[in-house]
Amino acid sequence: MPEPTKKEENEVPAPAPPPEEPSKEKEAGTTPAKEPSKEKEAGTTPAKDEEEVSPPSALPPEWSLGESPVGEEQDKQNANSQLSILFVEKPQGGTVKVGENITFIAKVKAEDLLRKPTVKWFKGKWMDLASKAGKHLQLKETFERHSRVYTFEMQIIKAKENYAGNYRCEVTYKDKFDSCSFDLEVHESTGTTPNIDIRSAFKRSGEGQDDAGELDFSGLLKRREVKQQEEEPEVDVWELLKNAKPSEYEKIAFQYGITDLRGMLKRLKRMRRVEKKSAAFAKILDPAYQVDKGGRVRFMVELADPKLEVKWYKNGQEIRPSTKYIFEHKGCQRILFINNCQMTDDSEYYVTAGDEKCSTELFVREPPIMVTKQLEDTTAYCGERVELECEVSEDDANVKWFKNGEEIIPGPKSRYRIRVEGKKHFLIIEGATKADSAEYSVMTTGGQSSAKLTVDLKPLKILTPLTDQTVNLGKEICLKCEISENITGKWTKNGLPVQESDRLKVVHKGRIHKLVIANALIEDEGDYVFAPDAYNVTLPAKVRVIDPPKIILDGLDADNTVTVIAGNKLRLEIPISGEPPPKAIWSRADKAIMEGSGRIRAESYPDSSTLVIDVAERDDSGVYHINLKNEAGEAHASIKIKVVDLPDPPVAPTVTEVGDDWCIMKWEPPAYDGGSPILGYFIERKKKQSSRWMRLNFDLCKETTFEPKKMIEGVAYEVRIFAVNAIGISKPSMPSRPFVPLAVTSPPTLLAVDSVTDTTVTMKWRPPDQIGAAGLDGYVLEYCFEGCTSAKQSDENGEAAYDLPADNWLPANKDLIDKTKFTITDLPTDSKIFVRVKAINAAGASEPKYYSQPILVKEIIEPPKIRIPRHLKQTYIRRVGEAVNLVIPFQGKPRPELTWKKDGVEIDKNQINIRNSETDTIIFIRKAERSHSGKYDLQVKVDKFVETASIDIQIVDRPGPPQSVKIEDVWGENVALTWTPPKDDGNAAITGYTIQKADKKSMEWFTVIEHYHRTNATITELVIGNEYYFRVFSENMCGLSEDATMTKESAVIAKDGKIYKNPVYEDFDFSEAPMFTQPLVNTYAIAGYNATLNCSVRGNPKPKITWMKNKVAIVDDPRYRMFSNQGVCTLEIRKPSPYDGGTYCCKAVNDLGTVEIECKLEVKGGLSFCRLLLQGVPPNIIDSYLRDVHSSNPEEY
Repeated sequence: MPEPTKKEENEVPAPAPPPEEPSKEKEAGTTPAKEPSKEKEAGTTPAKDEEEVSPPSALPPEWSLGESPVGEEQDKQNANSQLSILFVEKPQGGTVKVGENITFIAKVKAEDLLRKPTVKWFKGKWMDLASKAGKHLQLKETFERHSRVYTFEMQIIKAKENYAGNYRCEVTYKDKFDSCSFDLEVHESTGTTPNIDIRSAFKRSGEGQDDAGELDFSGLLKRREVKQQEEEPEVDVWELLKNAKPSEYEKIAFQYGITDLRGMLKRLKRMRRVEKKSAAFAKILDPAYQVDKGGRVRFMVELADPKLEVKWYKNGQEIRPSTKYIFEHKGCQRILFINNCQMTDDSEYYVTAGDEKCSTELFVREPPIMVTKQLEDTTAYCGERVELECEVSEDDANVKWFKNGEEIIPGPKSRYRIRVEGKKHFLIIEGATKADSAEYSVMTTGGQSSAKLTVDLKPLKILTPLTDQTVNLGKEICLKCEISENITGKWTKNGLPVQESDRLKVVHKGRIHKLVIANALIEDEGDYVFAPDAYNVTLPAKVRVIDPPKIILDGLDADNTVTVIAGNKLRLEIPISGEPPPKAIWSRADKAIMEGSGRIRAESYPDSSTLVIDVAERDDSGVYHINLKNEAGEAHASIKIKVVDLPDPPVAPTVTEVGDDWCIMKWEPPAYDGGSPILGYFIERKKKQSSRWMRLNFDLCKETTFEPKKMIEGVAYEVRIFAVNAIGISKPSMPSRPFVPLAVTSPPTLLAVDSVTDTTVTMKWRPPDQIGAAGLDGYVLEYCFEGCTSAKQSDENGEAAYDLPADNWLPANKDLIDKTKFTITDLPTDSKIFVRVKAINAAGASEPKYYSQPILVKEIIEPPKIRIPRHLKQTYIRRVGEAVNLVIPFQGKPRPELTWKKDGVEIDKNQINIRNSETDTIIFIRKAERSHSGKYDLQVKVDKFVETASIDIQIVDRPGPPQSVKIEDVWGENVALTWTPPKDDGNAAITGYTIQKADKKSMEWFTVIEHYHRTNATITELVIGNEYYFRVFSENMCGLSEDATMTKESAVIAKDGKIYKNPVYEDFDFSEAPMFTQPLVNTYAIAGYNATLNCSVRGNPKPKITWMKNKVAIVDDPRYRMFSNQGVCTLEIRKPSPYDGGTYCCKAVNDLGTVEIECKLEVKGGLSFCRLLLQGVPPNIIDSYLRDVHSSNPEEY
């Protein structure tokens, strides 16, 4: 079969028809876009066999052509556009794998837009993707009415590697423009190769399907041009397949007309299968056989055992002998003949012998169909019916038609029809156009033929041209023209195609063409052109739409009032309409507002007029007028501008009432409310000494009074006010006068009668529970007589409250008293009085505290009673030198007489202090001595009633040493001692003795026995050869005696042998008279700063140091401190004054002598002692005065 010729490389493919405008459904995103046409696929697929064939589902190749140069007109349009941000959400770049889907989303806010914006998607810079929408690219747009947001989506389906690159989305509305760029990255899929659906892959393009399979090799015929070739000798296709590489299968199948590629691959796979050695067959069938249609084929096998039964099968069904199938046996050979082979015999055959079988494939090839009558070149006019005719060698043969090498596929929507009449085949074109001019060819399995078709245009005459029109807004526009031919045409407006809608209709009746626009709009103005199809002729017309001016005040209030805050900039933009654009004039009080750079100016724009006030002032309030005028009419409107400001600060508030932690304040509204009603007030306060103000209310105070709370009592405060209107908060008012929250104290507590006599009543009470920051200045005790009031009992606390005028209460004390006890004097005997007490402070008097009942002014005798404390009911023991302080409470009225006696004798008050009160008596001894021991008797007498009590006091001290200690006997390592008890037991029983020993050599004492109760003891475990002395301490409850009694003789623990006599040494005399090793030096001191005098002395025994000033010994003076440490003597004078200057002397005395040393001290600064003395001030007063001045102002003196 001749191979079609491939297309020349320099041949330009036929131009694709212009893309159809998307319908409303496509704009709404509800209908998928149309798939790319098959002509584009055929025109973009390379024809070489060794090149890879692009699958029909790929996007158009224009996607990978790169970026186009930027047009000058587009640059100019972008430069002149007023940029504004239209995107609410911009599309973002993304990454996708090969074969996956990805969606890019852009959102535009429609609140300020009167109609839908125009959105375009580009690849690169200017490749518009709207015309590329199809199976792999879908564009969708939706509108959300609630949020008024347009959503535009671009979805890429089954992405490929060549889809990667830079994309751009542009949105345009009137003179507003915005764009956004984003990138798409496509990566290879890392997964396994997806399975191929064989049935869909082999889908034929001629079976009425919309899309051919990716492995439809017959589709290659569509992409090749027809070229006659010389006949070639008959070739065994099976042999070619068996010896060819897999990559050459497609070429062989196309060249020799094999369309069943699936069967070919299946059979080839079986043929190449390695056959096992057969035990039944000596010779098996060939892998495949080939025969022409109508011919005869012979299958032969040779058996290893001629007895085996042989059966032949076709596609699994056993073959029976007939005129078509003939069986023949020749020895071990078994032969099958198939006569008159048809296409139905093209199948698999196998033969069985016993349990084994062998198979083969039979290929039936049709004879080539030849073109017996060639196509002829044809010429026609546009609109005529064209028929191309050819004749082939057989009836109803399979013939394919091509236009410029691309297969023509007839269908319901195709302009081409194919008619077959036996061996004749016709290609019919209804209503030929210039696009039909091409080279048409016909191809069969055995030949091909081609011819050229030329379609020319008929001469066109314009019978009625279009005319220019001027139409009022809202009227109908009708553009009409008539041409000589009944052909279609296109309407354009300003160079863009006109889209039909409910308002715009395109009418074509025969040779008449109309463009009717109902309800003309401003957008309908422009240059309209009608262009007949296929003719280079245009019919232009200019349409002008005029409209009277209108002022749109929809955005203002009902009374057209605009409010602006003083100091802010007002930019009042009033939308206007009118065609041609009207001229706007602003005025105020018959004075025009000019355009320029003034503070108040007007600005004009095509669709609005703006009044600008840079810094609004109060005087700018008023009525402003706007006038519009164009050739269609005039319009007028008035707008009221109100300039509002912050209110003036209120006047300083006044504090009218003060409590313990609150106050009540009042103020007047501000004189100027800022042009807006006062909404309320904010109040702040601060401490007087602080600069930090604190807000008291967070909700506006509507009234002009306020009660601040939670203040600290006794602290001075200030308050101020802020006025608030709709504009904001005013400046603060001046602070109020300082005020201090103070409160009276609570009433005194526990008011009780302390004592009553015939003329006096003594009351006592406790301070108030709550005093407050104002403190407590004192108390006022008041009384009144019983006949002046009537009591009203109170059920709450059980006390009486009295309803009595203030004049009836008499003050008991003229001045405030600090004490909580007071005696009311000069009262008549047998009268009854009511008593109350008040606490007074800076805030005033507290509520009175009443005594619960009237008090009878008459002394009542109460027998005396002494209440001895429990610890005094036994002997009261104290050590010598300790203080004795005993309190003995007693009762009795009137005040009893007390008498103290010791051992029946009156107490000497010079030694023992007795202090009596109305309720107790105190016996006090500052330093107890043993002579204070004894029995003390107390007698309490009231009238004729007497009460007595006794107290035993014992003053104890440490005992004296034992009277004598003797060594009774010495034997071995033991010594027997005896002693007599001490003469003085310290006024307490002897509780024991402590015995110590000392070696004569060291005379270091060691305790041997403690707490020993007897007066004799044996000392054991003494060291032989040593000589010991012993001494004994006596012990009582106060401790050991100060001294011990030592044995006069020593006890020698003798040892056997010669007795050693110790030598006698004379003791060295360390005695030394006192001597100063470092003398005193004259010193200068500064008044108010401590001064020290230092010297060093030695002597043995240690000398006694005495300091003197001006020959007078310094003794017990707190202004001086004396130290002595290791022979260094120091005198410290604390904060001296000039009076402390003079001659100081240090005197050291011991048994061997006396030594003195002197120095002079001069104190500088402060008042002169002599000056005060000369003024006649006594020395003791001068000294006291200087000390007081020095202690109060140490820095000055």
